[in-house]
Amino acid sequence: MAAPISLYLLLLALFCQTHLSFSTTGPAIDHSRPLSISTSDVHDLLPTYGLPKGILPNNVKSYTLSTTGDFTIELESTCYVQFDQLVYYEKKIKGKLSYGAVHDVSGIQAKKLFLWLPVTGIEVDENSGMVQFFVGALSEKLPAKQFEDIPVCKGNAFLRADLASM
Repeated sequence: MAAPISLYLLLLALFCQTHLSFSTTGPAIDHSRPLSISTSDVHDLLPTYGLPKGILPNNVKSYTLSTTGDFTIELESTCYVQFDQLVYYEKKIKGKLSYGAVHDVSGIQAKKLFLWLPVTGIEVDENSGMVQFFVGALSEKLPAKQFEDIPVCKGNAFLRADLASM
C-alpha cells in the first residue's frame, strides 16, 4: 500500500513544481486573441515573414496579428490594383501568416479571363525569386520583383477604364 501513496505524492510534487514554475513566468498568452504589433505599418512587417511588401495596396487602415499567425487587415476602402492581372481587395482581408506564406486567405480576388476568382494563398520561393498565387485550384507564379513597391489603390473608376479599353 505504501507504493501507491508514494507514487501519488511524487506525482503531486511534480505537478506543484511544474505549476509553480509556470506561474512565475508571467501570465499565459491567449492565442485566440489578436496582439497589438509594435510595427505600425503592415508593409514593414511582411518582409520579416519573407513576403514582399507590395502584395498589399497602400490604403491599409489597420491590422491585427495573433500569435498563431491569424490576421485581419482592414483597408480604407475596397480597391483595385493592376499586376499581371487585375486584383480586387475587399475592405477586410483575413488569413493565416507563416514565414514565406499566407494561407486560408479571404478578401482578395484576381481576374482570370472574364472571371473573378478568389486568391486562397500566397507562397514565396526565395530560390527562384518567384511568388506563387493560389487561385482556386489553379496557381500562378510571378516574379517577386513585381511586388517590391507598394501598389497604389485604385477605385471603381479604374475598373471601368480598364473595361472600356478592352
